[in-house]
Amino acid sequence: MTGLPKLARFNENVLSKYQIYNSIFMTLPFDTISNTGVLLPLFHELCKKGFKEGKNPTEIVDTFFEKYQENPTETEKTDLLFRFIQYIERQVVLFDAIEDAAFPVVNNMDGIGTLRNSKETALLSDKKEALKAHLEDFKVRVVLTAHPTQFYPGTVLGIITDLDKAIQKDDLLRIKKLLAQLGKTPFYKKEKPTPYDEAVSLIWYLENVFYESVSKIYNYIQNNIYDGNPMDNEIIDLGFWPGGDRDGNPFVTTKITLDVAERLRQSILRNYYRDVRRLKRRFTFDGVQEILSKIEKRLYKHVVRSYSKVNFSQEIFLDELTKARKIIEEKHQSLFIEELDDFINKVRIFGFHFATLDIRQDSRVHHGAFTQIVKDLQKFSYNKNDNIFDLVVFISTGVFIIFLLETLSKSIRKF
Repeated sequence: MTGLPKLARFNENVLSKYQIYNSIFMTLPFDTISNTGVLLPLFHELCKKGFKEGKNPTEIVDTFFEKYQENPTETEKTDLLFRFIQYIERQVVLFDAIEDAAFPVVNNMDGIGTLRNSKETALLSDKKEALKAHLEDFKVRVVLTAHPTQFYPGTVLGIITDLDKAIQKDDLLRIKKLLAQLGKTPFYKKEKPTPYDEAVSLIWYLENVFYESVSKIYNYIQNNIYDGNPMDNEIIDLGFWPGGDRDGNPFVTTKITLDVAERLRQSILRNYYRDVRRLKRRFTFDGVQEILSKIEKRLYKHVVRSYSKVNFSQEIFLDELTKARKIIEEKHQSLFIEELDDFINKVRIFGFHFATLDIRQDSRVHHGAFTQIVKDLQKFSYNKNDNIFDLVVFISTGVFIIFLLETLSKSIRKF
């Protein structure tokens, strides 16, 4: 199958499956779905014909209702057009799920530009050390940004994920049920989402996509290029816009920024908590089980009970995991140690913050503060009767604030 041209693989694994599953979607026993599914292809053909004849959209729509509906009211016309949009939205979701499921088949996952290809090219050219040196300074910054119109609701994202898995297994009964669920699930909310709601929706991708994929990339580099030795460079750095847009979104307040940062922290700790519980089922060994149980209790207090005063940090976390790894290596023949290494790498990469919140403040505020400090320093006059200590403190404070503002100016994204 992989020997076929890419277009042929796409037609076979995406287009053909879409046509089959879309026909199942059209036959679901819901009146609104079946009626819409029958009328939409007719509307589509009429639109193509109308545009070729030079008709405008109003003329095309009127022609459609005259031909296929019996004296519909304006409300009925609007309702049907709206159902067309709803139906197409669900068709897009179905196509996305099929395309995601077929991605490793349609695309060459070991082709030119991939990590494996880069590694093998370096080995053949005797440039493995040069590749390692490059990776020590190389970093990709992936910044997640979003607008309410740019992503699906969380309920729909969950259906896409389940559809993806069912399509990979060709589980027709499961696919039919998920398509029925998709037909019943609304794609919109009655209230406009807040910046915090946008952040929560985008964090779904962090938890369900990046949490696993970033660590897999890091693990591959560590095991196949660095021969299992630890790296000082995380390779991939995640940035996060929602909740940090302080210069472009008037609804992003200080509270929103703090709430989003806390949600990011809670999300990564929740993922750690699930992983630790999973690891406990593997590492039932003496000495290791006790360490993981202690970590689990600390994470539980942070995640479930929100005990922020618990003495726990990324450094303490990694120290405990390193102790567990040493015991496994020395006393238990390194059994399942690759699973623990994967978890250690996740803690190194994501820390307790998950992604870096990109704070973008209006640069005019920084400029005003900087200008005021300079003006105050210019007005300051010193004579021998002044307290020299007060003078030093004043100047030192001013210099420190100037340095701080300059540093912030370099690190904060301006628009």
